[in-house]
Amino acid sequence: MRIKPFLILFAATLVWCSAPAAAQDLRKIFKEVSPSVVVIRAKGQEVTSAGTSRFSETGSGVLISQDGKVMTAAHVVHSMSDISVEFLGGETVAAKVVASEPAADLSLLQLERVPPGARVARLADSNTVQVGEQVVIVGAPYGLSYSLSAGWISARWAPNTVYKDMPLAEFLQTNATINTGNSGGPMFNLGGEVIGLVSHNISKSGGSEGLGFVVTINTAKQLLLEKKSFWGGLEGQLLTGDLADFLNLPNNQNGYLIKSVAKGSPADDWGLRGGTTFATIGGQQVVLGGDIVLAVNGVQTGSVANMVKIKDQISAAKSGTSLTITILRAGRVIDLTAKLP
Repeated sequence: MRIKPFLILFAATLVWCSAPAAAQDLRKIFKEVSPSVVVIRAKGQEVTSAGTSRFSETGSGVLISQDGKVMTAAHVVHSMSDISVEFLGGETVAAKVVASEPAADLSLLQLERVPPGARVARLADSNTVQVGEQVVIVGAPYGLSYSLSAGWISARWAPNTVYKDMPLAEFLQTNATINTGNSGGPMFNLGGEVIGLVSHNISKSGGSEGLGFVVTINTAKQLLLEKKSFWGGLEGQLLTGDLADFLNLPNNQNGYLIKSVAKGSPADDWGLRGGTTFATIGGQQVVLGGDIVLAVNGVQTGSVANMVKIKDQISAAKSGTSLTITILRAGRVIDLTAKLP
């Protein structure tokens, strides 16, 4: 069948018109949302086989309240001592973690102040997001501030189905480009509303061609605003089985070995100590020399379920509530008395 010339012209006109219209939409969205996006630079300390050293992380985030609350990814800031947040135009302010949930890769920062010109983002209901929707990510890949990438929602994943280290996170999968530095940055729908926060991508080569995963904004609202998951400033690992036996934990208990304590955190104020020496025990890499937490208010720390229970109890408690933290330090069992900030 011969296609008439005017039909070819009509089809070409539709393609030519739709591309500039889509580009115009993205330009409009970027201009609208950029004042709410921030670049996060954080510094911390770690113990490696070469000794103790300082290290830094660069990530992204989004301003969600007039009083200076910023949402980001936990792996960017959770164990960091010094955090700065840069806004569009370059103004930088100090920040501290006020809530964090590594099991969903989410943290909430409080800024010292909000610069003039900053804009609070609008948060969507991510339950309405569907596969096939076009989306925009704004962040700082490789530290290149305020870079935009666009794509589509490829899939939705319920909690504890795609990434076992983050069992509390509901994920949106996307083909929008995600690189180092995008972590914690917002994903927007075409209405300029935040539908999720960038977490990570899975890639065989380590590049951006892999699968991108974004934590839904409803998960973030639930864990950071409604529940306000407690941040103690600790990073460590559970000691179970042979590893607990090798370290001579008393009474056949398990425990939680503290790897690092963020400067100025509640755990720092309570006098808890991080590790000092890198070692390999039974084929596992560990940082030794830190306190081993055996129990909090009588609840033993040696299982994931109990750690969740302890965190839930602390998150629900009022400021000033007393805690009894039982630790193993240099072979002695000690009870520390602490108060919640």
